[in-house]
Amino acid sequence: MRDDALPPDPFAGDPNDPARALDEEEVTEEEPVTAQERAELLADLRDLAVYQALLEQRAVRGVVVDCAECQEPHYHDWALLRASLEQLLDDGRMRPHEPAFDPDPAAYVSWEYCRGFTDGVTANAKPALTRQP
Repeated sequence: MRDDALPPDPFAGDPNDPARALDEEEVTEEEPVTAQERAELLADLRDLAVYQALLEQRAVRGVVVDCAECQEPHYHDWALLRASLEQLLDDGRMRPHEPAFDPDPAAYVSWEYCRGFTDGVTANAKPALTRQP
């Protein structure tokens, strides 16, 4: 089969091309996450579970992140973000993934919004009634 008959490589020129791992000469050992990074990732995973529990019931599908590299927003559903954080925890880096297909920007909020919303819910929670002797 001729090369020009094949579809274009979607990872052409991408330094994170997953096919690079197939080339033995280019495989590098990933540095494990530090103890501090591990603690931060575990805290992020705990926070993510709380954010999802509070916001998913309000039709929020996940988190939007402004990408510093491409200057575009990236939309992460709850499960995708959890999987990415777990992969970072296990492998020391996030591998490329398929972007959300035609996401509705109104259904995603920033991490800061999640934190603020959670703080607001927590601050306004009614304290448990205590018995008076």
